[in-house]
Amino acid sequence: MHSFRNDYSEGAHPAILEALTETNLTQTVGYGLDPHCAAAADTIRRLTAAPEADVHFLVGGTQVNLITIAAHLAPYEAVIAAHTGHVNVHETGAIEATGHKVCTAYAPDGKLTPELVESVLAQHNGTEHMVAPKLVYISDTTEIGTIYTRAELAALRRCCDSHGLFLYLDGARLGSALTAEGNDLTLPDLAALTDAFTIGGTKNGALFGEALILARPHDHFRWHMKQRGAVLAKGRLLGIQFEALLKDGLYFDLGRHANALAVRLRDGMAALGVPFPVPSPSNQQFPVLPNGAVAALEAKGYGFEADHAVDEEHTCVRFVTSWATPPEAVEQLLADLGEILSEN
Repeated sequence: MHSFRNDYSEGAHPAILEALTETNLTQTVGYGLDPHCAAAADTIRRLTAAPEADVHFLVGGTQVNLITIAAHLAPYEAVIAAHTGHVNVHETGAIEATGHKVCTAYAPDGKLTPELVESVLAQHNGTEHMVAPKLVYISDTTEIGTIYTRAELAALRRCCDSHGLFLYLDGARLGSALTAEGNDLTLPDLAALTDAFTIGGTKNGALFGEALILARPHDHFRWHMKQRGAVLAKGRLLGIQFEALLKDGLYFDLGRHANALAVRLRDGMAALGVPFPVPSPSNQQFPVLPNGAVAALEAKGYGFEADHAVDEEHTCVRFVTSWATPPEAVEQLLADLGEILSEN
């Protein structure tokens, strides 16, 4: 049976493998200073309409988050994030390990608002006895599959400007976010409304890799990267992948595929009477299933993750579709779930 555990179980899109094979014996300089990284960075500047942006390529999401945050904060400054934020729950204290506290706000839909940001600021009295929140961390999609609208992001921008805060958007699943139902954000919007954001490759067809876009260049960012082991000797492997992903809209095509199958999964489960606590238009879906159904699906070999217990008899689980998910896998899952639920 198929695994819906995550969107990076497969290797890479064939176009990326082909590009890597074609350039395998080509000699270039290392450390991301090669022509492929330069070309990919130029493409990103063009697509984001940000000709002055500083673009860096890093291997993974936690790596890019901790380095970006540490590079832009003083030792006594802190991060503001939703309680479900990746930096808070899924990075093993990586941000705290750099010396920066993550201050959280409870966000039922996974999204920060100006009011939530200001509630965190109000809890810190501006004296040397407490950390000083300085950076607002958000992700699109969020950890529970929701997306930000342009109006919501613009409101956060105004809030950050009012309080002198740095706005950072984690785009590990940006391919899904920008192609989801109801999305009205574009890459140029992200470049204009954030101080920094990432374009995630790992979860959208790449072998590995995240592109970081800094709206305002950081003079010594590569020093931070090197010190934390993020300057890849064979840096061209990142550039080549992003060249392929960004060619002819492939990046967005892969996001659309993942979303289309997630929506089919969502609508099919809803037709079976399965509830979803938070509506998600993206490739992460969180249905609430009877524990017996969860066990039965696992027994059939399906891969997925338990998110949290709803009550003694029900569990909220996570199903994730990817650029490589076959439509027939979703249809088989729905057919099997239908049989299981009818027996209970």
